[in-house]
Amino acid sequence: MRRRGPSRTADYDVSVVGSGPNGLAAAVLFARAGLRVAVYEAATELGGGARTTELISPGVWHDVCSSAHPMGLASPFMRAFDLSAHGVTMLRPDAAYAHPVDGGRAGVAWNDLDRTVDGLGADGPRWRALLAPLVADWTDVVELAMADLRGPRGLTSTAAVRFGARVAYQSRSMRRTRSDESIAGDMLTGVNLHAAVPPQTLAGTAVGLVLATLAHAVGWPIPRGGSRTIVAALAQDILRHGGELFTDCRVDDVRDLPPSTAVVLNLTPAVIARTARPVLPAPYLRKLSRFRYGPGACKVDLLLSGPVPWLADGCDRAGTLHLVGGREAALAAARTVAAGAHPERPYVLLTQPGVVDDSRAPEGRHTLSAYCHVPLGSDVDVSEAVLDQIERFAPGFRDLVVARHVQTAATLARYNENFSGGDILSGALSLGQLVRRPRPGVAAFSTPVAGLYHCSAATPPGPGVHGMAGFHVARRVLRRHFGLTGDPLRLLRPAAPPEHDSAQPGR
Repeated sequence: MRRRGPSRTADYDVSVVGSGPNGLAAAVLFARAGLRVAVYEAATELGGGARTTELISPGVWHDVCSSAHPMGLASPFMRAFDLSAHGVTMLRPDAAYAHPVDGGRAGVAWNDLDRTVDGLGADGPRWRALLAPLVADWTDVVELAMADLRGPRGLTSTAAVRFGARVAYQSRSMRRTRSDESIAGDMLTGVNLHAAVPPQTLAGTAVGLVLATLAHAVGWPIPRGGSRTIVAALAQDILRHGGELFTDCRVDDVRDLPPSTAVVLNLTPAVIARTARPVLPAPYLRKLSRFRYGPGACKVDLLLSGPVPWLADGCDRAGTLHLVGGREAALAAARTVAAGAHPERPYVLLTQPGVVDDSRAPEGRHTLSAYCHVPLGSDVDVSEAVLDQIERFAPGFRDLVVARHVQTAATLARYNENFSGGDILSGALSLGQLVRRPRPGVAAFSTPVAGLYHCSAATPPGPGVHGMAGFHVARRVLRRHFGLTGDPLRLLRPAAPPEHDSAQPGR
């Protein structure tokens, strides 16, 4: 799947630096268009944050970052690419996520919206009113969330207004309400915190509503065998269409790349500033230096001798859990991190792949992955606080721990340069920065240097294994440099008889 030791004398139409999902997605489209494309990766393995590795012992597989990938089924690029057609099995836990609280109760977001509403009791009608219209129009919600700031593809104005109104209302309601003891309020707060910003902000609320919508639309699937299977599918497609992949190949200066019509940097602003400093003008370098990163993450991967003994019903069926307690506890944890400190009771985002995937560990053993937000650049091991939070909602859990592997924010930054300060989301998800990642508007993917482009989680639409930043930059490069117009997703469609040529790609 990989080749090493690139020939620097070869000419390419496009060179891609960095093999995260966005870089690979762009390379897939370039290769499908018949261009000569090369991908350069500094690490020994492709994938960036979408790697799966034996962190604890042979035969025990943990994902380096996220294990659940709703956008792997939902994003326009991934729908058109069709992971299942490339051998990737996306397994859907019965429940996308669960949010336990003290007293042995939990709010559970089942894949089935009606089942979720029934389980929420008095909160059920509120949940249905908020999410049912969005679930009905989930493809339009995704088009909005995955847009490139030039106007969402295929979006209906009704869906945009409906989503925007809900974001504004929920954000305003969360800011005004000092205490919301409802389990539905706890669930929304927990899912908003995926954005690593205060959950009552517009940006946090928008991220949370998209994820909550997808929980009932496509679920939060976990790929069998780990995130690496998605990376392998993309890489194999690149090779199949004539592209080249180079690992163990660090690019310290873009001028060292072979002659290329276009260069795409699948890197965050800090790394671009280092890699392309000799060719970038000073004003643009200043823009890159002003790019703000969010909190860091401390990741804790565990091997267990048995399944987690959750107190609350439904938690054992959820692929993802949000562990913090009620809404006020979640807000307090977020405030503490924002103030540069480590909360005693952190917000813990936990995944248990074993609920659907028995390939992650030998029979009788179980893998568990968790992380919590910490100050940027922190070198503090907070695994004891993480384990305390799990034990709080699953008494006896600690007795099952066979081994643990901890990566502090500082460790994650050393592992992957794109994780600046341990920020695995590649930039603070504030509302302002969402529309200038790192430049505003249609210039987000361009640099002042002709033929040099930026494509990473630091560009729209932001973090996630969706490939859409790669799609957006590929569309620009194909049009501007190679005269290929139209929707690049058509390149992903299987060959069809002429009478079917009018079919919409990715649908």
